Amino acid sequence: MMEQIVAFGKSGLTLHLPDGPRYEVLRAHSADAIPNPRAALDAALDVPIGSPSLSALAAGKKTAAISVCDITRPAPNRQTLPPILERLHAAGMRAEDITLCIATGLHREATGAELDTILGPEIAARYPIFNHDAKILSDHRYLGDTERGTPVWIANRFLDADLHITLGFIEQHLMLGFSGGRKLIAPGLAAQETIKVIHSPRFMREALAVEGSIDNNPIHADLLEIARKAGHHFMLDVTLTQSREISGIFAGNAVEAHAAGVDFMRRTSVEHVPQYVDAAITSAAGLPLDLTFYQTVKGVTAVQHIVKPGGKILILSECSEGVGSPEFSEKVASYKGAQSFLDEIKDSPVVPDQWQLEKLALVALKHPLTFYVPGVRPDQLGSLGKDSFSSADKAINDLLSDLPTNASIAILPDGPYACARVSS
Repeated sequence: MMEQIVAFGKSGLTLHLPDGPRYEVLRAHSADAIPNPRAALDAALDVPIGSPSLSALAAGKKTAAISVCDITRPAPNRQTLPPILERLHAAGMRAEDITLCIATGLHREATGAELDTILGPEIAARYPIFNHDAKILSDHRYLGDTERGTPVWIANRFLDADLHITLGFIEQHLMLGFSGGRKLIAPGLAAQETIKVIHSPRFMREALAVEGSIDNNPIHADLLEIARKAGHHFMLDVTLTQSREISGIFAGNAVEAHAAGVDFMRRTSVEHVPQYVDAAITSAAGLPLDLTFYQTVKGVTAVQHIVKPGGKILILSECSEGVGSPEFSEKVASYKGAQSFLDEIKDSPVVPDQWQLEKLALVALKHPLTFYVPGVRPDQLGSLGKDSFSSADKAINDLLSDLPTNASIAILPDGPYACARVSS
């Protein structure tokens, strides 16, 4: 019997794995933590990539808006935000001149307690905070359409500032290739009229709109254009170690600095396996990502790249906040199967959050999916409920029941934070 701890909720989950199969544990890889992150942050802001220093950009400006990740992302804002604020104050801005924009996209607004977590209590109490709500169109301004026809609506509170800054981190992303940079503007601060289009089947079914894909990814290109229209003046993104320490810092021009961060991620974080595995057991990376079934999908899509066609994928996620938004919950509850769902939404008006289920369905066309998601009842999962188990042990036994004794099984304790690919 082999035991393996995987990320799950706050404290993790110990798996009991029977002897026989060939288990391969694939962890999230990263560069080493930076020894002195504050000094490195100061250097990055003062000598950025492809841009004047932040202090130079702030000179003569009266106001600034900083877009930051919401509670679903483990961005280290308490470390990265203070040096930015110091430079804005040195340029003459007061606290009331600097708006902190919570880039929720179509996620729910952050609670007061979550704002303290996201920003730190002292910053949350001192600075104006804009808790973005994508459903209030009047809070957004129309900036025209992109070349691909996406209508661009971005939050007024961000656009009205003289200086536009984004603050995030870079990880692989199931649609954009990698997060960070432009994503803090759209979908982060976009109206649902924009978000629905960039998450429509036209984009979601693009072969290159997957994890790790930037080159020729149409969603990435569209978001870069949206960010240009919004005036993306400066960005600061970091990369993180498995223990969520800062491993890389990329500040400056919104295109060049982000590209440098992506290149760093590719060089330091990709785990190569020699061949496709027979099956996989993965997590949703624990808190904050496994709060909902909506976010859990990322653990499924991330592992598909190394599993044989027809190979089963088991996802383990606490889902302490349930399925997700009302719209997503309704779609999941009425789910009748992968092809049926994909046909249903192909030419229908886009419903918020349907895209996450669409990505799940695209994987389900190629792989049987099973779940241990104790925060969600089987009857809430539509036809997926028949493959949801009441314990991790039962789910593992089901996975093994269809496999030969010496089958190869990949285990991803960190779920979507592990970037694994088959060696070419």
